[in-house]
Amino acid sequence: MRNQYDPESLRELVADFPDFPKPGVVFRDISPLLNKPGALAGAAELMAKPFLDSSVTHVAGIESRGFLFGPLIAEQLNAGFCLIRKPEKLPGTTHAQNYGLEYGSDRLEIQSKALSRGDRVLIVDDVLATGGTLSAAEQLIHKTGADVVAAAVLIEIDFLAGRQQVGVRDVAAVIHY
Repeated sequence: MRNQYDPESLRELVADFPDFPKPGVVFRDISPLLNKPGALAGAAELMAKPFLDSSVTHVAGIESRGFLFGPLIAEQLNAGFCLIRKPEKLPGTTHAQNYGLEYGSDRLEIQSKALSRGDRVLIVDDVLATGGTLSAAEQLIHKTGADVVAAAVLIEIDFLAGRQQVGVRDVAAVIHY
């Protein structure tokens, strides 16, 4: 099926919630996009497009909305998929990384054997804001011995300059605010 969505039509499906979760923050909610048939697949297709001819071997999705896009993108890239989760959600030995958010702090984990040396990883999430989450995911992937080659997000909040906080320079966003 041909993708009927472009960045502007997807942007129209994102709802804004000012002062959530705290005053001064505008939360970009993708729930209406998920509610529209075909929009999730269309968004994932646009997120994967810059990497179709790349050498990505794995896609790493960041909890929780990266789990929605990541497997779809991995399928399009003929790559494996691995999870980056909140604390104590993964069995076995894990690597952990604390990070800051624009409205607090958190921690992410990855299974220590989810990736290996030589793996070339695309990190996927819904929003790139201050860069804290993406940077933490990047550090986790390096702890496994794998290489981060790029990142793909649905939305980038440009004025927060989050892409300057991450080491990977190939960051693709579908929608910019």
